[in-house]
Amino acid sequence: MIHRRQASRGLAAALATLVVLTAAGCSSKAKSTDDSGTGAGGVKSGKGVTDKTIAVGALTDMTGVYATLGKSVTQAQQLYVKQVNAAGGICGRQLELTVRDHGYDPQKALSAYTELEPKVVGYAQFIGSPFVAAVKQRVDGQDKGVVLPQAWSASLLGSPYIRVLGATYDVETINAVDFLVSEKGLKAGDKLGHVYFEGDYGENALAGSRHAAGKAGLTVVEQKIKPTDNDMSAQVAALKQAGVKAIVISAGPRQAASLVGVAAATKLQVPVIGNNSAFAPQLLGTQAGPALEKMYWFASPSLPIGADTPAAQKLVTDYKAAYPGDSLDNGIVAGWTAASVFGEALKKACAAKDLTREGVDKALLTLNSYDAGFGMKHDFSDPKAPSSRESVILQPDKSVTGGMRTVREPFVSDAAKSFTPKAG
Repeated sequence: MIHRRQASRGLAAALATLVVLTAAGCSSKAKSTDDSGTGAGGVKSGKGVTDKTIAVGALTDMTGVYATLGKSVTQAQQLYVKQVNAAGGICGRQLELTVRDHGYDPQKALSAYTELEPKVVGYAQFIGSPFVAAVKQRVDGQDKGVVLPQAWSASLLGSPYIRVLGATYDVETINAVDFLVSEKGLKAGDKLGHVYFEGDYGENALAGSRHAAGKAGLTVVEQKIKPTDNDMSAQVAALKQAGVKAIVISAGPRQAASLVGVAAATKLQVPVIGNNSAFAPQLLGTQAGPALEKMYWFASPSLPIGADTPAAQKLVTDYKAAYPGDSLDNGIVAGWTAASVFGEALKKACAAKDLTREGVDKALLTLNSYDAGFGMKHDFSDPKAPSSRESVILQPDKSVTGGMRTVREPFVSDAAKSFTPKAG
């Protein structure tokens, strides 16, 4: 559901400019949440809420670098909405999920956010850490709609409205490196390769590998790439020459498949571990499939879609029935979890008779032990912290449901426990 530092600043500046321009195009009404009133059931309401409906936004990537993730996240959320509505809705109102595809394009993402801002109570989906970060000031200052992004950058922490579900990329990477040290033979004095996307996602993950390396006595060999870079031959050659004993990849599924495939072909037989968005089960059907099953692992903020839990089993059955032609992946888990968290916040806001944006946010703050059924308990009471520091280590396996097998149950490494993510 993802530059060089000077170039990163340039992207941030460009995004900030777009935010100003798109915000300037809003009506005066769209700039305020003071247009609340009391509606059906004596419940206060504001933007996105009527006596009959509650509109929730989804800003997704169906055509860009995370198209596979975006499709799964969106369809899982549409399934959630359908089931909730069939059971009577929330607060006597039907949910409406309004979806916009930004194709992982900054201008499209910000234009879509501006379009939906006056129409929805909040967002159960927003893919792309840089895009969420670009609207953060606007969300916090004037819009005040809860955003549950499918992005895990620590720069998103600290906002009372943008809430990260699960470990941030830095914490997740620290846990991933702990797995390499404790179970894959990485030891003090070894070199650890790290291939990462330029920008928010990759650089936040890099902060984690640097911290973990410092604790474990490792040296990080860095390879920065762009989302448009699909052939990892040059990166593998550089890491092989450097003599790395393991590799972390913080990029997309295509880049992970290329990295592992090229490493296997060139006899760089070292364990490779990725962040949660660096795998899609569809890769198992490619030429890289055998190598992925043999030498690739990835960290996840939840148990996989094929987990042996009642919630996972029901979701698999329901999703297959709704989308019989589509494969199963962890985007479904991410989408369902975010939708169910948003739904729970709406239910609590209804109980408090306040479905305004501020009311939904206050309700979210009361969720301090929420379990969506995938092995993690989420605590939303502290906006400065991710909802969890736990990670699950998964391994590609085409023989199991969803193509992912759990090899390490939810855990928090000692290095992650003592680490403080740098909020934006």
